[in-house]
Amino acid sequence: MAVIGVEVTRKGLYTGGQSFGKAGVYERTDGVLTFAVDPENEANRHIVDLKLAPRDSKGRVRFRSDFSLLAPKDPSRGNGRLLVDIVNRGRKKVVDTFNRAPSKPEGSWENPPGDGFLFVKGYSVVSIGWQWDVHRSDALLGLEAPQAQIADGPFRGQTIVEIRPNVPEKTRLLANRIHQPYRAARVDDDNGLLLVRDWEDGPETVIPRSRWRFARETEKGVVASAEHIYLETGFIPGKIYHFVYTPENAPVVGTGLLAVRDAAVWLRHPSDLNPVSGGFERIYGYGVSQTGRLLRHFLYLGLNRDEEGRIVYDGLIPHVAGGRRGEFNHRFAQPSQQSAPGFGQLFPFADNEEKDPSTGSRDGLLRRLRQSEAVPKVFYTNTSAEYWRGDGSLIHIDPIRRSDLEPAPEARIYHFAGTQHIPGSLPLAMGIGPDGSRGRHPFSIVDYRPLLRAAIVNLDLWTSEGIEPPPSRHPRLDDQTAVPRADLLSRFTAVPHWAFPDPERLWVVREIDLGADAGSGIARYPVREGKTCACYVSAVDSDGNEVAGIRLPDLEFPIGTHTGWNLRHPETGAPEQMIAMQGSTSFFAPSVSARKAADDPRPSLPERYRNREEYIARVREAALRLAADRYLLEEDVEIVVSACAQRYDAAMAAV
Repeated sequence: MAVIGVEVTRKGLYTGGQSFGKAGVYERTDGVLTFAVDPENEANRHIVDLKLAPRDSKGRVRFRSDFSLLAPKDPSRGNGRLLVDIVNRGRKKVVDTFNRAPSKPEGSWENPPGDGFLFVKGYSVVSIGWQWDVHRSDALLGLEAPQAQIADGPFRGQTIVEIRPNVPEKTRLLANRIHQPYRAARVDDDNGLLLVRDWEDGPETVIPRSRWRFARETEKGVVASAEHIYLETGFIPGKIYHFVYTPENAPVVGTGLLAVRDAAVWLRHPSDLNPVSGGFERIYGYGVSQTGRLLRHFLYLGLNRDEEGRIVYDGLIPHVAGGRRGEFNHRFAQPSQQSAPGFGQLFPFADNEEKDPSTGSRDGLLRRLRQSEAVPKVFYTNTSAEYWRGDGSLIHIDPIRRSDLEPAPEARIYHFAGTQHIPGSLPLAMGIGPDGSRGRHPFSIVDYRPLLRAAIVNLDLWTSEGIEPPPSRHPRLDDQTAVPRADLLSRFTAVPHWAFPDPERLWVVREIDLGADAGSGIARYPVREGKTCACYVSAVDSDGNEVAGIRLPDLEFPIGTHTGWNLRHPETGAPEQMIAMQGSTSFFAPSVSARKAADDPRPSLPERYRNREEYIARVREAALRLAADRYLLEEDVEIVVSACAQRYDAAMAAV
């Protein structure tokens, strides 16, 4: 077993000893795992630079990872299922999402249990740190990665940092988000390259070396810094900068993937180090956004067998990952980077083997796992935002042949129609996106979390009892529900006071060339970009609401137009460009007179529903149909109805 040490740093009753149904009281255990892996073992062969890391006396590479375990105090009262929370940039996500819980209060040790959904059913949850550059704390779980011993020379490699300013500034940390930066090997390095483009897919211009330096602003002036870049003319809001340079150190970033694998192995099998006596019968992994892409990378590398050849995960839910992977397993990788062209945009995108148009070779996301007979059950769940950013459709539509692709027999693809990247909520308001940019339109209010609750139940039934889950639901070419984005923009002109993305500046995925050493995890930056991959979104109805995928009652009986796209606010620059991950909601008018005053061609709420009672009755019918089809749990029907009623009230009260 790769876990050789468990250091418990904190332990206690969860929520003061609250009892959850038959599972009873839960206990929380926090700590640090020590791993030791064999770099020569076949199960680890695809981890870049693992063989260059220092080894212990037994020839193994060691690293450490934070964990936080929630499990019944009496393990025999649990359901034998473990849900692994692959934390997003250090932050726990599973309990918040599946239990519909509020965020952890400031200064609190524990996340609130919400409605207790997972715990009442007897699930245990373990959160695993896997990201080397996270600043580890009580709130953020991370990884202490080994350092590769790399000689200087032309094959050392470089990294690329993406800078997307929302306010004018001259200094930026050499990291994505506020993570640990890659320190520059030399502050007088003349081989660095700073480029700027006006939009996501626009041409790049080189900024002269004389205008930037490795430095930062301080009260005493500009001082040299190996962790910052200083641009004398300033970074302009709305523009996109890419900075290429040579770092000082090279953590073995891919050991984070091994932590995700081997932490699950540690808890599955009984041992002296396992705090859960008896282990677990079934293990499922959940990753959202960044970590959904991490799970896609995990699948592609074929990591679902451990060093002893044992199956690790029974099922996975890569949520809102779209068609990409990420910066999780190459030299100088930055795991939080998501949009700069790189390893995450490489072919393949779909499960089954297809022809790579760039090389002519065949590959598929599940190819290696198919060879090792270790394919888990997989639910790919996405929102409208992943389709509008250009990569969502790549998992089920061939971008070259422009034809529908079917998922693997072990997989389902579910599109949550009319939703944004993160669950929406009231009140209807403009806000700040995850990247710090402001939205031009109010953010989406549609909450898709009930669909994820049904997904985990269906995944468990599939792996445990062989009960087939509901069929995939997503846009398709063969029924004309998948259409190019530019073809739809005119359909939204009915929404009063809305602006629209420039169709020439939409996000795209291109064929890319990372250089001759990319197969060894060493990239040549900037990448060479080739042909655009065709991308598609769901067709919409006369209200601008999507017709493909799983349609919540919010779309079956709408109180507004709900989209998977939004625009940058003019005050943050580039107002014609989409803001990453955010959708929009525009309420229908609360009265006929209000509709006419706004020159809104969409029927008002009273023209659609006679009264609140009729609206709620229709919503309940739609929710019951979803439950009958098993896309929604029967126990969640009234949760959905109540939420729709609140949104109806908000729309009727809107001015």
